[in-house]
Amino acid sequence: MFRILFSPRVMALHLLAIGALVACGLLGRWQLGVFEDSGKPLAVSDPAPVAVGTLTQAGRQMTTDAVNRQVTAEGTFDASKQLLVAERDEGLWLLVPLDLGDGTSIPVVRGWVAAAGDPAIAAVPAGKVTVTGRLQPSETLDSVARRPRQLPPGQVMTVSSAELINVWKGVKLRNGFVVAAGESPAPAVAAKPVNMPPPTELGGFTWRNLAYAAQWWIFGLFAVFMWWHFVRDALRGPTAEQKSDPEPAAV
Repeated sequence: MFRILFSPRVMALHLLAIGALVACGLLGRWQLGVFEDSGKPLAVSDPAPVAVGTLTQAGRQMTTDAVNRQVTAEGTFDASKQLLVAERDEGLWLLVPLDLGDGTSIPVVRGWVAAAGDPAIAAVPAGKVTVTGRLQPSETLDSVARRPRQLPPGQVMTVSSAELINVWKGVKLRNGFVVAAGESPAPAVAAKPVNMPPPTELGGFTWRNLAYAAQWWIFGLFAVFMWWHFVRDALRGPTAEQKSDPEPAAV
């Protein structure tokens, strides 16, 4: 049997089967990768920054095309109304109203700090400042069950216009808020910027590539079946020949 299994003809079958199995496995994995990549988020156009007043107004909901847009906002921070937004990436957001000088203000997330004693909290720029960042819609209020029973003074759970108008008395707020990427002039002690990636859209899975991957793996299994079939026939050959030989005549 070993002589047959390691004969040149059968060895060629072994090598051919191994090559076919490896090739089909790799081609199937490649098609599966193409299928997986097709479902990843795709980058979309990211327009140049515009003035925040062109995308949001007081008392009106933001349109969907304004969400995550790059904006600029020029005005004056009211440091006396600064709040800390709790439970944000195991730290706090710094939230300050920016007076735009037209009778309205826009909430601005100036950055992230690890604890309430961080020196960046007190480093709110005085005077005119220009903020660049991305516009976000007002957050929905958390359910009462999810909220802690009592937050420390000066802290909130959400950046919600509906809640902030009751906290910042007398401030006419535009809807939404700006997550700052930069301030000019820069503060004496800067907080860590909050990561706000550019807009993306969901990709559509190309199911055809998944079918191609399955096809290649089926071809690989078929190659293994054919290898087994030919090897089995090679092993049966000598036995069949022996049975077909006539018995020697008795003397």
